[in-house]
Amino acid sequence: MRLFVGDDWAEDHHDVEVMDAAGRRLGRARLPEGVAGMARLHTMIGELIGELIGDDADEAEVLVGIETDRGPWVRALVAAGYTVLAVNPLQAARFRDRLGVSGAKSDAGDAHVLADMARTHAHELRPVAGDSAQIEAVKVVARTHKTLIWERTRHTQRLRHALRDYFPAALAAFDDLDAADTLELLGKAPTPAQAARLTIAQISAALKRARRKNIAEKAAAVQAALRAEHLGQPEVVAAAYAASVQALIAVLNVLDTQVKALQRQVDAYFGQHPAAEIILSQPGLGSVLGARVLAEFGDDPDRYATAKARKNYAGTSPITRASGKKKVALARFIHNDRLIDALLTQAFSALRFSPGARTYYDTQRARGSGHNAALRQLANRLVGILHGCLKTGTLYNETTAWSHHITSTAA
Repeated sequence: MRLFVGDDWAEDHHDVEVMDAAGRRLGRARLPEGVAGMARLHTMIGELIGELIGDDADEAEVLVGIETDRGPWVRALVAAGYTVLAVNPLQAARFRDRLGVSGAKSDAGDAHVLADMARTHAHELRPVAGDSAQIEAVKVVARTHKTLIWERTRHTQRLRHALRDYFPAALAAFDDLDAADTLELLGKAPTPAQAARLTIAQISAALKRARRKNIAEKAAAVQAALRAEHLGQPEVVAAAYAASVQALIAVLNVLDTQVKALQRQVDAYFGQHPAAEIILSQPGLGSVLGARVLAEFGDDPDRYATAKARKNYAGTSPITRASGKKKVALARFIHNDRLIDALLTQAFSALRFSPGARTYYDTQRARGSGHNAALRQLANRLVGILHGCLKTGTLYNETTAWSHHITSTAA
């Protein structure tokens, strides 16, 4: 016997509906988030099973459709023995249109849609992976680390825009706005007038603390750029911009400190995972990038039945659109942004460390593919290689990984 549960979740509550195999609604409720809500859900399902099949409760299977695949609530559902089906919100929206065209929408209605999807399309929905707690820990620190890097980039761009508006000399003087010496000097002298008074000794000291080379030459170049004539703003406006810049510098300093601290945590958590050695053997993957790749793929050994399934999840494999005589292959635009970012970075790095990867990339370029397209194809190939290594528990081998491609090219 099967029961189908639709769970439309919000931050503080869940609207649920329970349905039988015939599509008949057996019950619905709004449950609070947390232990109390989960207990009520278990009680509700248990009572329904008892009414329908009596003492043979072990014969019942419960499938839950929900628009998320993580969080304490989902983990509790999995721990209870339910089959949890992660439904993409876009899929749920399209399915809702099949059930009605009025455009009406409600939380209870969404729970009904999710229950019906679990009933009729369970074979096409992705069960939540049974990842280990260890990989969940890696995912937490790896994602936070990457998020802070993105935030540092955003704040650096905000700093650049502010300097361009009132202090263009700073852009001429400093190449890396998020570098330690740049932030130190801008913090000391955030206005053009103050920067023009910086001495060679002050600039050299900042460069020395940042471990720069050719300090004397660079200090003279920075001072010359800061003292050159540039268009500017009235003094009162420049002072206001300077206050804003100092705030941005303070945020950047904190972000830089926390990025470095979290990188140590990423290294520590990732290094304890059993698959770390295999991941690190792959070309272009170090501890940080490898942690991101492993975290986003997960470590459930049954999640990806084939290399194609892993490539599809990664978003590196193309999609085909065919109609009549027309057939085109396009890049996937619906994907895990964090994973595809890590895989493309790996592919670019692999060009330097793997002769096979370099040859494969050059072959795609020779066939007319642009840089991005060739890089995506290389990333797709590397995902397949990674899948094989993880499935067999073997380390990357350059000859084995590219033997078929090299043979085909030679022929």
